[in-house]
Amino acid sequence: MFSTKEMPSPSSLFSAFASITASVMFLQSMLHQILPQQLRDYLISVLQNLFKAHTPMLTFVFNEDNELGGLNDIYYAAGVYLETLRGPNTKRLNVSKSPKEVKGLIFRLEDGETVTDLFDGGIELHWTFVCSKSDKDSSEKRYYELSFHNKYEDKVSNSYIPFVLDRAKAIGEEKRVLKMHTLNNSYKGIGWQSINLDHPATFETLAMDLNKKDDIMNDLNRFVRRKELYKKVGRAWKRGYLLYGPPGTGKSSLVAAMANHLKFDIYDLQLANVIRDSDLRRLLLATGNRSVLVIEDIDCSVDLPDRILQGEEEKKSDHHQNHDKNSIAGTFLTLSGLLNFIDGLWSSCGDERIIIFTTNHKERLDPALLRPGRMDMHIHMGYCTYEAFKQLASNYLEISGDHHLYGEIQGLLEEAEVTPAQVAEEFLKYENADSALEEFVKLLKGKKIKDDECEVKTDENTIVMV
Repeated sequence: MFSTKEMPSPSSLFSAFASITASVMFLQSMLHQILPQQLRDYLISVLQNLFKAHTPMLTFVFNEDNELGGLNDIYYAAGVYLETLRGPNTKRLNVSKSPKEVKGLIFRLEDGETVTDLFDGGIELHWTFVCSKSDKDSSEKRYYELSFHNKYEDKVSNSYIPFVLDRAKAIGEEKRVLKMHTLNNSYKGIGWQSINLDHPATFETLAMDLNKKDDIMNDLNRFVRRKELYKKVGRAWKRGYLLYGPPGTGKSSLVAAMANHLKFDIYDLQLANVIRDSDLRRLLLATGNRSVLVIEDIDCSVDLPDRILQGEEEKKSDHHQNHDKNSIAGTFLTLSGLLNFIDGLWSSCGDERIIIFTTNHKERLDPALLRPGRMDMHIHMGYCTYEAFKQLASNYLEISGDHHLYGEIQGLLEEAEVTPAQVAEEFLKYENADSALEEFVKLLKGKKIKDDECEVKTDENTIVMV
């Protein structure tokens, strides 16, 4: 035991502590001035490794850039995925907003923040975001650290990291802003330019027969999950649709609903602006995967030279025919050039492609366009049915149940032809649902009378040959 005389006084203890602290600060300052940054980092890493040698934990580091100087996919996938893991212990988040590319706010961990994930029945994984600055050039090095028990190394490498990549891809697709690509002529030639696709059409709001909507959605869902089957049978991973019917029957709305359902960008290809087969190949090779290629009004958008030549063959000599045909085929867009991309060797240049043709007159199309493998599903877009009418009434008039005029309207729709576009335009004129439906009944009765008069005139002008 120490006597009272041997015990140091509080002032002596404080002086000793201050002296030690000053010495440590002085030593730290001298080390920063004498030792270069690389040597300091090396000593720190040695100390960390000595400490880690006594712990079963293993840490993966995902830098922002990979070893080849490109972007590290795992780094960016981690940022997207970790947004879903933040919890009550997360203190600081970096919040940003992209006005064009991503829907909603973007949340990322701030420097030093750690979140914990559980995988495959309880494996604990600790993610930490680190942003270190270099004293030499003030540059920043950003990376994620993933720490876990070293006995799970194989499972983390082979199962967890692929899981993070897949989840990040799904989240990114959900938040991604879809694009509408259209043709643009410039001094560099014809190419694509894009704008945000803000079309609100979905299968839930689409005015169409319910069974037909279900058939289309099932076909699309079956297509996107059959990658391995397409590869196994040696077919390009694409699907062709033909939408045909009178104007105003919802063909463009169906295209938008399909794109929104699949989360695919739309490429609007106006063939009238494409001059050569070579231009067509260049444009189609520039389209991205997971895209919808739309060629509207295929029957009248362009006069393909293959057809023109067939009508002129009888007017020219054999010599002139062969010369002109070879000249045009090498210079202009041809039907064979279009078909070669849809179903030839060029069709394999890209994955998960939807190709949609629209027309008001299916009978005018070349039979070569219509066979399976080019146009796999033919969808007739007809006049407004009773089911489509009720969907439009729900969309525009917010009528969720039945209405006392529905029975009369159902009968009139079986006799009078109106397009969904006409119904929608009629509903937009009124804010009161009763008024809108009463005026719609008058419209249908007027069209029925007009249609009956046309039938009578047709019968009167018919000449019967005996």
